[in-house]
Parts: sequence; structure tokens; C-alpha cells
Amino acid sequence: MPGISLRGLVKRYGQVGAVDGLDLEVAPGELVSLLGPSGCGKTTTLRLVAGFLSPDAGEIVVGERRLSAPGAVVPPERRRMAMIFQSYALWPHMTVAQNVGYGLRVRGGLGRAEREARVREVLARVQLAGYGSRYPGELSGGQQQRVAVARALVVEPEILLLDEPLSNLDANLREEMRFEIRRLHETFAITTLYVTHDQAEAMVISDRIAVLERGRVAQLGTAHDIFERPRTRFVAEFIGRTNLIDGIAESADTIVCGTVRLRVASGGLKPGQPAALSIRPHAMALTAVMAPGALAGDIRRASYLGDAVDYEVALEGSPIVLRITTPPSAPLGPGARVGVSIPPEACVPLAGSIQ
Repeated sequence: MPGISLRGLVKRYGQVGAVDGLDLEVAPGELVSLLGPSGCGKTTTLRLVAGFLSPDAGEIVVGERRLSAPGAVVPPERRRMAMIFQSYALWPHMTVAQNVGYGLRVRGGLGRAEREARVREVLARVQLAGYGSRYPGELSGGQQQRVAVARALVVEPEILLLDEPLSNLDANLREEMRFEIRRLHETFAITTLYVTHDQAEAMVISDRIAVLERGRVAQLGTAHDIFERPRTRFVAEFIGRTNLIDGIAESADTIVCGTVRLRVASGGLKPGQPAALSIRPHAMALTAVMAPGALAGDIRRASYLGDAVDYEVALEGSPIVLRITTPPSAPLGPGARVGVSIPPEACVPLAGSIQ
């Protein structure tokens, strides 16, 4: 399987830059999710890769083939790609087998018996063996999604593109299909670009995640890298919940906000300059006020969530109000005086804070 290279990709609509100098390398056989809010350029990027749009600048290279550049775009039908849409796009008057085998019939080169054998094989791989004679209207949403996946896989594409394919499913089925898509990727190992705005979905299915902001890649990495070590304020806020702390770097490893001092394990801060930290709610602990190294604070709010308690704690001597998540045993109530333990490794400096 070839990889995908997006180099300086630009697509504008009037004065609006939907994609603005985007660079991305997808390794052969890798599944990379394009993750971001509405308007960040993820679907436009996917449509550029598919050949539905022509770039204003930059190029798209798949393996050794340059597929897109300004004024030179290989049409979609010659790209050896398959795309799965949000709406599934199944023909209601065709059976499951006819839907799946349509691409083989259009492409030609195979006899009827061989086409039918390949359709049966791919239906079995997506756990739909025996469903070939049914119609889409007789299937559940998850089964229809599997039909759409089978139709894309049966033509043996070099590249697989998916545009928010789970957004029309209910929450429970969407969670189930995340694992199914990951299983199918591990089975077929097709180089894949997957567009979603759902961070949990991206974290489950992806080898790596490209977080997009204003038409560019703000950060690229594994789910663990992006969650635990966000590089920018945007990424920190978009991927999970976090506490953003603004202060002044007192030294290479200490930030001051009011009378509160926070240590940074990584060091490298710019002394005397403004600095910002991301601290995840689960990375802190509530302690007794006089515990060594604890910061004194008062609980403003406590929300019992079943498997955890979500606290809002105002730190003494600063404007900092922290969100802290703890196990549910012996929850404390509003007004309780507590200590807050913040290990240095939980304090992640954001862009502009480090040298």
C-alpha cells in the first residue's frame, strides 16, 4: 500500500482559506484521523485527496504518483481510492450483494461468478455473511454502515477515505462501530484518512491523529501524545477537558500565578516571560491542607458522576480555579477546605512558554 503526502496544500473560497498550507505525511498502511471542529478544513482536505476539488496551491502525492497540483488533477475514478460517506449512499432498490458488487461490475474485467465470490468474501469479512439478498431498508444502521464499508473494500483500493461515517448512528451503536472499523483496518491494512469531529472516535480507531485548526495541522501524534502532551492552547482545550493556567515564568521550571508556584518537569521555560500550562483534571489529587507540597483551596462545587466526582476548587492566593476529578469514595461538599497536590509532570507548557 502506498502512503499519502500532502505538501503545502491550499484551498480558498474567496478570501476564506479552508485549507491553508497544510502538510501531512501518512505512512503506508496507516490510519490517520483528521480531527477538529466545524470549519477547520478536515472535509475539504479529504475532498482534495479524493480529487473532488482542485487545490489552489501545493500538491498531493500517493506513492510515486502526483495526483493533484494547481491545474493538474487526476480525476477521482483514476485515483485507486474508495470513499465512505456520512450518508452511506446505498441504493435502496438494490440488494446488499448488488450494492457491494456495483463497483466491480462498473470496473469490469471479472466474470459474474468471480464477482459474486468476491462479494461473498468481503461480506463475510465485515460480518454480513448471509445478508446478500436483503435490501438496505431491511438492515439496521450499523449493518448499513458495514455494507458501505464492504462496497469500498471489495474493489481493493490503495487508499480508503471516510467522511464522518458514524455521525448518523446512535451513541451506543457509534461506540460499537468504532471498534469494528479499527478491527477492519487491522485486517485489511489499507492506508486510510478518516474525518471526524469526535475525539473519542479518533482516539479509538487511529494510529495517529492530525488535529486541524484553521486549515492547518496544529498537532500530529498518537492519541496518548496529543492528550498527555498538547502543544497549543487550542489542542489542549479541544482534546478532553483541561485546566489552562496563565502566569509568569519565575525560572526555567517554575510558573507563578499570584502567590501560587507550579513546577514543570520538562523545564525550558523563558524566565520573566508570560507562560501557560495545561493540567488535566485527573492528574491532580485532593489531600489534607497541610500535606507536604499541597496548595490550599476551597471547594466551590462538587458533582457526583457515578464513576468519579468532579470538583471545582479555588486556590488560595491566586485567581486560579481548578477542575479536579477524583474517584467517588467519600465525596466532599462545597465549602470544604482541602489541599491540592499537583505533580510537576502534570504541568504541560504550551506554545510560546518554552525556549
